Amino acid sequence: MDRRKRAEKARIAFTTCACHHIRKASRALTQFYDEKLRPSGLRVTQFNILGAALALEPVTISRLAEAIVTDRTTLTRNLRLLEKHGLIRLTAGKDRRQREITVTADGRRALAKAYPLWREAQVHILSALGPKRWQRLLGELSTLVSLTRQE
Repeated sequence: MDRRKRAEKARIAFTTCACHHIRKASRALTQFYDEKLRPSGLRVTQFNILGAALALEPVTISRLAEAIVTDRTTLTRNLRLLEKHGLIRLTAGKDRRQREITVTADGRRALAKAYPLWREAQVHILSALGPKRWQRLLGELSTLVSLTRQE
């Protein structure tokens, strides 16, 4: 295959790849939320992990990974940092092979401090999108998650 054909295939893949565009939007949104949350000392990924752990607690690492659709390795790396800062506690679960996550008092305070900043970011995004577009986007993202879980 000649160079021009390869370049054209690469251009088409780059400009049409669903994964690329979703990740690009995700990175931009993450940067926006991280900047808004900066005064709290939490990043949006930490905020979301703490919030999900608190909502589900006590929760195993496997269950939390499933709930937030991430792999255990990435989650474990993030949990170690949260544990190091005293925001969560990892303990042996009912089944000794499992570890359970609980949010500490410091973790609850960190969430409470970050929440108004998160809310400000959230209101900005949802106001810009409007309720109909937001609901449509949520539906489409849920569909994408479902499509990837069917195979």
